[in-house]
Amino acid sequence: MVFHSVLFLFFFAIVTALFFAIPYRFRWALLLIASYIFYMSSKPIYIVLIIVLTMTSYYAGLQMGRLETKSKRRKFLIFAVLVNLGLLFVFKYYDFLNHSLYGVFNWNHLSYEVPSLRLVLPIGVSFYTFKSLSYAIDVYRGDKRPEKHIGYFALFLAFFPQLLAGPIERAARFLPQLRDKFDFDSERVAHGLKLMLWGFFQKMVIADNLAVFVDSVYSSPAQYQGFTLLAAAVFYSFQIYCDFSGYSDIAIGAAQVMGFTTMVNFERPYFSKSLPEFWRRWHISLSSWFRDYLYIPLGGNRVPVPRWYFNLFFVLLICGLWHGANWTFVVWGGLHGFYLVVSALTHGIRGKFHKITGLDQAPRLHDSIKTLVTFSLVTLAWIFFRADSNSDALHILSHLLRGWQDVFQTDFLVKNSVWSTFKFEWITGVASIGVLILVEAGTRHGNIVEMISARPIWIRWSAYYFILLSILLFGSFGTKQFIYFQF
Repeated sequence: MVFHSVLFLFFFAIVTALFFAIPYRFRWALLLIASYIFYMSSKPIYIVLIIVLTMTSYYAGLQMGRLETKSKRRKFLIFAVLVNLGLLFVFKYYDFLNHSLYGVFNWNHLSYEVPSLRLVLPIGVSFYTFKSLSYAIDVYRGDKRPEKHIGYFALFLAFFPQLLAGPIERAARFLPQLRDKFDFDSERVAHGLKLMLWGFFQKMVIADNLAVFVDSVYSSPAQYQGFTLLAAAVFYSFQIYCDFSGYSDIAIGAAQVMGFTTMVNFERPYFSKSLPEFWRRWHISLSSWFRDYLYIPLGGNRVPVPRWYFNLFFVLLICGLWHGANWTFVVWGGLHGFYLVVSALTHGIRGKFHKITGLDQAPRLHDSIKTLVTFSLVTLAWIFFRADSNSDALHILSHLLRGWQDVFQTDFLVKNSVWSTFKFEWITGVASIGVLILVEAGTRHGNIVEMISARPIWIRWSAYYFILLSILLFGSFGTKQFIYFQF
């Protein structure tokens, strides 16, 4: 069951209606049952995995809560970490490591006969595993008291709007809300539904139309060069953003309809003026997770400079591996780690250059250049993220500057199969990217719903009808999974 399907709309409407119809004390049970049904709609057997992680972290949390010192709590933290990361390794990384070792042994002409498991990756496993880990670590540190209500804790891990692709909510923020009494609030419900509508637009109109063009080029990159490869790379930057930001807005909006507040996951990342700023705006729930549970424990920037550079690079490398068991993701993460290190190394030099060239006296031009450079670097890194292999990614990078003379021929779009075959999709995608940029340029603070709500009534309803009609006319209903479901 995916968000952008008719089945989910019926499911969500029924769950919401029952949520407000039944007494407060039964609502957690309704949401937990609904969340388990939602998860089992993909592959029922993997509900066992969530239950195992729930019981493990719940038990470890209770035990740590009874102990006064960290030294005594440590064995229960280790137990929770080993179970969580162990299950994640088995389902997500075992075959990757096994295949990599086979390649090393084969290259050295050695025998390697360890069998692969070939397990189907449970949807959302990386997300609810990180929620479970953060809870155990918070209790160990003393930042969070253990949750004694097992039903509440189970719902924290399985809450269906956040279950498959986040945001990676923290227990300290979510669990207290389960004890609040939410009455039906028409204004809050309307706000949540409007945010969901914008999420559907991002996913179904922008991301899914761009995906048709992008998938065709990336499935056989050797057939293309120059402008087509660059267009596919840029389109993918917007596809993955709208795909994931759309999911996040639907999840946040759905939770808000029922009264729950969820952390923001994106803040106009492609308007960032530097790579560090990009990571403060992109997938905020994940980047803040790595900051709090890996970067800071490693020492953050309060260490000797070489160690700080290592921390930056290492955290982004692990972030890349978190995204997928493939060397393309490792390279993507390593490339962003390299970006951050270079950014730190050249901070002073860039400041002097800006003064010499006078760019610091033209702030708007300066900001525009920094935004363009940042977006370009992010787009180049996305090539590795999207490519089927590193060799495909290197082919794309090495052919980006070739064949540009063909672009100026009048029949270029007609002769080029991918442009002529998917004319509707790329025209729709480009037009909707324009809408996205205009919207985000106008929402420097808050979100699109708040921006539209501040406008006159005729502008508000024109915007709502435009978004709704765009979805109905140009949207793709449930035909393409969300990209982050594979992680």
